[in-house]
Amino acid sequence: MGFSSPPRKVGQPMSSRASVRVVPARPFADNFFSMNPVPRRRLVVPLLILMNVIVFFFWSVPDNEEFMVLNFSVSWSGLIEGRYWTLLTSVFSHEMLLHIFINMFVLQSFGSVLEEVLGPKRFLSFYLIAGVMGSFTHAWVSAFIVGDPNIPAVGASGAIAGLVLVFSLVFPRERILIFGLIPVPAIFGAFAFIGLDLWGLTAQAGGGGLPIGHGAHLGGAFTGIIYYFLVLRRRLKR
Repeated sequence: MGFSSPPRKVGQPMSSRASVRVVPARPFADNFFSMNPVPRRRLVVPLLILMNVIVFFFWSVPDNEEFMVLNFSVSWSGLIEGRYWTLLTSVFSHEMLLHIFINMFVLQSFGSVLEEVLGPKRFLSFYLIAGVMGSFTHAWVSAFIVGDPNIPAVGASGAIAGLVLVFSLVFPRERILIFGLIPVPAIFGAFAFIGLDLWGLTAQAGGGGLPIGHGAHLGGAFTGIIYYFLVLRRRLKR
């Protein structure tokens, strides 16, 4: 895929906020769940997945692409034009089957645990805030670091990056599988992906790199770090 500049031509690809490809290596959070033997009913994660799937199918509706680009992708130029709602709607938007599959798989894997830890209301609030911050960071980075305010992006990866960082800070020694193959401690895997995103963003700023929304990943990840140290850690100590 490549970066595009609006007005985007129908059929022209846009930047995807590709997710961090990490999955749980084994059942985790044993200590937490042993202290909370009656699990809450998890409703938010399935609802989020359903909403993403619905928006994904809207991309395939004939003659609907221009509407989707304007209202379900985010860019700095779009924000300047007043389409502020795209900070949120782009979080539920995916054009490619592989993109939505990876993001929803990671959301199911980590989100199910964190919904249990945080509770549904706190989990949903954090997910949406991380997603919006990821959208804004992508737009800002595109305009002022990469140098192209017209780069649109779609995807839930900013929100999911936030979830992965919170998980890694709550359960730092739990094993996760990078790319579904390599087992590493969660804290190592999460910060390794931050390093990769910083490297990728540096390459993009120099005119190279891949069409991946590194800014969105970093925005979501740092939102997760801030949320953990300012809010969640004190709550978990009680």
